[in-house]
Amino acid sequence: MERFRFGVTGSAGLIVAIAVVAILLIALPAYRLFFVISVLIGIVIAGGLALWHKFHPLKEEDLENKRPLGL
Repeated sequence: MERFRFGVTGSAGLIVAIAVVAILLIALPAYRLFFVISVLIGIVIAGGLALWHKFHPLKEEDLENKRPLGL
């Protein structure tokens, strides 16, 4: 017995994801607070990572050999 699968990829998937978030933000008031807190946490982490990589850039010796066989 195979379950019904709804597969969406590419830009259609992005539109579906945005629509689901918009519906949840409108329909569930508690979700709004969760969404705002999640976005704020994401912005803080992204900013911290950007600053870290700005002041601690990767060096050539930090990278592993991407072509171990020389191909």
